[in-house]
Order: sequence, then structure tokens, then C-alpha cells
Amino acid sequence: MKLNPWRITLILISTILLTGLSASTLPAADPGDPPGRVARLSLIQGKVSFQPSGETDWSEATVNRPVSTGDRLFTDQGARAELEVGPFAVRLAPSTDVTLANLSDQLMQLGVGQGTLRVTLYELPEGNSVEIDTPNGALLLQAPGSYRVDTAPDGNSTRVMVTAGSLQVSAGDLSKTVQGGQTVQLTGTGPVMAAEIQAPPQDDFDHWCAGRDRRVQDSASARQVGPAVPGAPDLDANGRWATDPNYGPVWYPAAVPPDWVPYRYGHWVFIEPWGWTWVEAEPWGYAPFHYGRWVRIGPGWAWVPGPVVVRPVYAPALVAFVGGPGFGIGIGVQAWFPLGPREPFVPWYHYSPAYIRQVNVVNVTNITNVTNVHYVNRQAGFTAVSGEAFRGGGRVDRGIVHVTPTQISHAEVMPHPDVTPTSHAVFGSRAVDPPPVRHSAYEYPGRAAVLTQPAPHPPVATPSGPGPRPPAYTPTTNSPPHAGGPPPTPFPHVYTRNAPPPTNPSFKTREGAYTSDPGRPLEPQQMNNVRAGRPAGPTQDKEAIPHPQKQEKAAKPPAPSHEDHGDHSHH
Repeated sequence: MKLNPWRITLILISTILLTGLSASTLPAADPGDPPGRVARLSLIQGKVSFQPSGETDWSEATVNRPVSTGDRLFTDQGARAELEVGPFAVRLAPSTDVTLANLSDQLMQLGVGQGTLRVTLYELPEGNSVEIDTPNGALLLQAPGSYRVDTAPDGNSTRVMVTAGSLQVSAGDLSKTVQGGQTVQLTGTGPVMAAEIQAPPQDDFDHWCAGRDRRVQDSASARQVGPAVPGAPDLDANGRWATDPNYGPVWYPAAVPPDWVPYRYGHWVFIEPWGWTWVEAEPWGYAPFHYGRWVRIGPGWAWVPGPVVVRPVYAPALVAFVGGPGFGIGIGVQAWFPLGPREPFVPWYHYSPAYIRQVNVVNVTNITNVTNVHYVNRQAGFTAVSGEAFRGGGRVDRGIVHVTPTQISHAEVMPHPDVTPTSHAVFGSRAVDPPPVRHSAYEYPGRAAVLTQPAPHPPVATPSGPGPRPPAYTPTTNSPPHAGGPPPTPFPHVYTRNAPPPTNPSFKTREGAYTSDPGRPLEPQQMNNVRAGRPAGPTQDKEAIPHPQKQEKAAKPPAPSHEDHGDHSHH
């Protein structure tokens, strides 16, 4: 059988990545690079509320929303939610308050203020740690398996059940290993007492979690793309796989409208440090919009995931933005089209040379040429929307702006959208009343905090839970925010093994910093400046794609083809 050159390239890349590129041999990322993975809010049942990092208001949670460091979820009575994080799954029972305290390429750290969650580790990649922080102890998960944590609303007790796997409990002087089949009750906040108890009978939540696990383990699509790509099981029932002679395995979505185009049925949100991020409306619409590429094959669109890799790198949206004075449609209109196979993704946020290689390696091996690319999806995949609908997080398919083939051909590729976000785009959905919780797991004003013993991953002493201090450590008490300056970093009311990074400054605090370079997220040094109460300062990164010369006179954008009736307001 004769293979074409592209198929041979796919096989070679896949072989190299699978056999020679383990987690320990991947090139080191720059400290300022964004993480290569985020959590996907993959399922919502009932009322689930969402709070972005650094904010005090809440919004309605939406499926396919990327969730990252500092974000918080609360499930109301009768509600459930699920997060997919590479080869991990986090499931929330009703009345559960969880903060994603840290999510990096090496660590997933969850803070449980109250309620019940079950975490499944399908794999635990080399160098990875998973930590669950509770008011009664920090739990370090040490092996693949299934773990359930039940924390009382008053914070005085936590039940830890290891269905399979093993974990270590740390709380001040307490250190205890819990093996598969064991259940322990943690009581108190200082000192913490641990007692082995009999596991309770499985309930509806346990059965539901087991069914979700089977769904992942039996997924044919997960085998096609690898266990580290979130959202793969959703592809099984919503499309079909085929093998294309040019691109290898491809996936065709089913039951989509005749005019369906990738990155048209959904809305844009603004998430630091990536900035503008796509949220697809279809429940299956996560993996095909943050990994791989799209191409039109015959009458339909096909997703090309590329070869399976050990550690795929998340991208906020694999598109090319376009505009410029030759576009001829007026200032304010935002337009884009999906990237095709072999077309490089050039981030619109801060990145290092190592990062841009990793985010492109599955689809593009040579990224030296990013300005002279023949984009195969420019005509068939072009979408334009009014600037107000874009920057406010409105549904794109309800606010389409009509463009002609001539205007499309004259549009220039831009480094990023040229509009600043509103708070609507930061929250991503309509406002909701605050849920019945007072404080984040990592924010407990008026209570003392202590330091636990150094954690093995990494070996640093970190803030921990309230209560009397162990010997050789000094207690620290929260103080009121200083007038005229940034508030002090709040100490957690949960025990920790790893120090969580600081949350983002609120959008209101950093909003003015976006006006100097509209459409770009803050660079690391700018975010640090705003966090410290200083002006953000200028950007330092040079954009790889030149920005088209802007028109000197603003023209009124044309009215959208029909109004956006979606409610994305946030107060």
C-alpha cells in the first residue's frame, strides 16, 4: 500500500511523540507561559453557579466553559457538575463549594469549602500531583483510582473514602496514609483527629460517578485522540470517525445546521492569561475547538485531531482573526475563520519559543513562517459579527454580519481582535444571586492561619488551616485591607500542601489596563503590577503577525443580520 507524504509524516510524528517524548523530556516551559491544560466544565445538572478568579459576583455556569486557576463552582440543592482535566475527572454533588486553587502542567489543587466531590484519576502522569484541600486536612492523591471527599458545612469534619488508589492526609502534626478500601473521618481543625471508619453504602452520586467513569473508559473517541484530551467521549454519539488519505483519522459532526461552520455557534469569553476564548454551544463542542484543526471535506466539515500525544497543549481558539482597512466593512466588526491542517496557531497572549512549538507540534512542525500562509478555510469558514456582540459575550450565530467574497479576499490576518472586553465577557453568562456560602476555601477573614510541614512536591512550607499552631511555626492573622493599596493575600481556612498562587485582580481593577492595546490580555509583568496596585505599564512582547494599519476615521458598523436575543448581561 502506498502512503502519501502527509500520512507518513503523521506516523513519524506520532511515533516520536509516543515513544520518545515523555513528560520528563518535554522542553521546559517559561515561567510566564500559560498552563498547557485547563479544566472543562463538561456537564451541568440543575443550578450551578460560577465565580471567575478574583471576582466577588457570581454568574450562571455554562457547559464547555474553560475553568482555570482561582475559579470557583457551587452546585445548588439537587444539582451536579463535572470537570474534565486531562486524565482526571472531578464531580460535584449537590450543595458543594469547590475552588480550583491551582491548575498547572504538574499540579491540580482543589479546595473544598463544603459538600461532596469524587475525583477519578484515570492516569497519574509522571511528575504530576493532585491535591484536595479541606478544613480538616490536605489530601495528596498518590495513585490512579477513585476518591470521595465529604466536608461538613460547618468545616468541623471531613470523611475521606478511597475506593481505589491511595492518598496521604496532612494536618499539622498529623500524617496518615489511606489505602484503597479504607475510609477515615477527620475531625477538628487544630489538632485534627483521624479515625478509620466503615465505608457507608454507595448512594446515587456514587452510581452516577461510576457510570461517567465507564463512559470514559469505553469511549472509542478517547482512544482516537488520547486520554489527555478533555471532551473526547462526547464525540462518540455526536458524529462519526473516518480515515482520510490526506489527514488520517477525522471526525464529522452529526445533526448540525446546513450553514454550520466551526466557531460560529457559540460565544467569546475573556479569560486571563489567554484573553479571548471560544465557548462552543453544542454539548460536544470542546475538544474540536481547543485542539487539532478543521477542514472542509466534500460537503461537510471534518475535525482533524492529529496524532495522539502524551501531553496535548490547550489553545483558547484555533482561529485566524482578520480585519484591516482593506476589509471595507467598517470599524468595530470582528471576523475570523478556523485554522486548517498544517496552518500555525500564533497566540495573541504571552508565550515563549518553547510554548509555541508545543502548542503547534501535533499539526505544524515548522512555525518559522507565520505571515505567508495559504489559509484553506478563509472562504468557507469566514464568520463576522458586530463588535458589541463580540466584546459583550453575545451569541455569535444571533448577530452575524454579512460579508461578500470580495471583502473576505481583502481581509488581512490580524494578531488578535482589536476590542476590549466587558465584564459580560469575563463572566460569560448572566448574573445570579450569590449562593449560600460566605467565603472561599482560601479566604477566611478574622481567623488565624498556620504553616504546615514542608510538602514533598514541591519542598516548600505553605499556609494551612486555622487553629493552634504546631511547634516552630508562627501564626499569622488576617488584617483588614490597607487603605490606598492592594489587600494582603488572604490565608486559607483549609490545610494545604502546596501554596496556591494569588488570584487575579478583579476585572474592575484591571479594566483600564486593556485600553492601551485593545484585545490583548495582560502580560505576566503587567498582571503583577496591577496585583501590586501599580499601573500595568506597557506591553513588552513583539507580535509575530503585524497589525494591519487601522483606518483613521471610524465608520459605523453595519447592523447585524438579526438581533442577539441571548441574555449575557452581568451586573
